[in-house]
Amino acid sequence: MNSALIFGLLIALMLTGMPISIALGLTVLSFLFVMTQVPIEAVALKLFTGIESFEIMAIPFFILAGNFLTHGGVARRMIAFATAMVGHWYGGLGLAAVMACALFAAISGSSPATVVAIGSILLPAMVQAGYPKRFGAGVIATSGALGILIPPSIVMVLYAVATGGSVAIDPEGKRVLSASVAQLFMAGVVPGLMLATLLGLTTFYRAYKGNYPRMQKATWLEAFTAFRKSVWGLLLIVIVLGGIYAGLFTPTEAAAVSAVYAFVVAVFVYRDLGWSDIPKVLLSSANMSAMILYIITNAVLFSFLMTSEQIPQSITAWATSSGIGQVEFLLFVNILLLLAGNVMEPSSIVLITAPILFPVAVGLGVNPIHLGILMTVNMEVGMCHPPVGLNLYVASGIARMGITELTIAVWPWLLTMLIFLGVVTYVPELSLWLPRVLGMM
Repeated sequence: MNSALIFGLLIALMLTGMPISIALGLTVLSFLFVMTQVPIEAVALKLFTGIESFEIMAIPFFILAGNFLTHGGVARRMIAFATAMVGHWYGGLGLAAVMACALFAAISGSSPATVVAIGSILLPAMVQAGYPKRFGAGVIATSGALGILIPPSIVMVLYAVATGGSVAIDPEGKRVLSASVAQLFMAGVVPGLMLATLLGLTTFYRAYKGNYPRMQKATWLEAFTAFRKSVWGLLLIVIVLGGIYAGLFTPTEAAAVSAVYAFVVAVFVYRDLGWSDIPKVLLSSANMSAMILYIITNAVLFSFLMTSEQIPQSITAWATSSGIGQVEFLLFVNILLLLAGNVMEPSSIVLITAPILFPVAVGLGVNPIHLGILMTVNMEVGMCHPPVGLNLYVASGIARMGITELTIAVWPWLLTMLIFLGVVTYVPELSLWLPRVLGMM
């Protein structure tokens, strides 16, 4: 009954058009005032202690690094390198878009930032070269979603924060801790590269079928020159992932290093960002960070309410006693998250559902790392379909296309992503192989 009241009130508030963060906070306060004996002082304590996690500090740093690189011309050089490598194949500029999105995703951690950085340059170029606008917009909108799967990923950080400190009991009665940010980052490498390949194959097939333009093959000198010019941006991938794996710094420290490195590259190396542009970048990063941290704070309160009412534990007990297995549970998770993607943005979905799903998944034998990657892929799909697909709105602004037309345009790539989601769901080794090989499990 309590569960029904809590979620019913939350859904009712969201249907009024209220922001998710405020709806979460009002749901918690209303329930605590009326239905429980929990002292209201606990709310103030949770508001401050809920965001005292060291891992949360990675979020503003990754946002800042992504903004420096977006405004600093790094994306343009990565596009030139990607075009030199694959531009001579069928749909060369489309394949270059997929490759450039994958490369930029590995330094930004944000899906909308990837769409803006790559799409604003490549989409007009594709239209000018003779590609249908729908084709270009479909490639950019879906490939940009790689920004939250290929590490570093802000969504993975949010999953680690939402489940951090939680301990669940596996089917053998052992205590299982949540996945760390470092484990999730490494787990996202193989699925990220696999999805980028599948999106590239879809792009190639449609370009081959439609006989879309091909570019002249770049010489070895041109390819090397393009690589040399983009190497400063590509080095950030090595710094972040290499530094974490080598134990030189934690993911949060890696985020801080990446922000400083991105500043130096944009201002002193490439010199595409003037000193007068820096306040604008800092303000934009602060606004986005504040928005996410506000959602996190209210989601922590919601998680506190869930825990105090023993709702995750009740769901776990019901799932294990009713004979539900991993196959059925993972299918339910996918359906739940895909439906949630229709009305909510990724950070809210992860922060609300992860603390509830984590103990149930572990109780059924699902690895926390696998669950994290599964949720991240679901968030990717959610960003590419209406009515709240953020990538669609960003790509719509760049392409000057209506949401309905863009929704039709992304279907071939969206179908590829749904098939990939099914593979990731039921082949956990895709997510677990690399962390296991690196000795992180």
